[in-house]
Amino acid sequence: MSRMTPFTSPLLLGFDTMEKTLERLAKANDGYPPYNIERMAPDAAGEPERLRITLAVAGFSQDDLDVSVEENQLVIRGRQSETGERDYLYRGIAARQFQRMFVLADGMQVSGARLTNGLLSVDLIRPEPERMVRKINISVSK
Repeated sequence: MSRMTPFTSPLLLGFDTMEKTLERLAKANDGYPPYNIERMAPDAAGEPERLRITLAVAGFSQDDLDVSVEENQLVIRGRQSETGERDYLYRGIAARQFQRMFVLADGMQVSGARLTNGLLSVDLIRPEPERMVRKINISVSK
């Protein structure tokens, strides 16, 4: 018996890769590090929508972080290098690697990333999609 998912509808064609991406995201994101997503006020009228993803990455330096776009996914990775010269009496701050993934809609662009006071902010732009109607010619076969 096959499983039914929202993407198995015969009206949704070509969404099988989106379903696989969503399954990978559900497995990859474990809640660390915490993050916010906010809508930014436009600077001027008619400007495209802007979003900002902010991750709490205290203890990570710029060299420990990697922000990339792979196909239609924003991938943020963090890996701290362990230094053996410290002798901890108590260690309550996690120094573990992480990977956060966000699926980007078509046309979304990453405009930049900034690390300030232990917060990594990644700015996104969502341009207004072009409304396009294309006429398809019908051929007649004899």
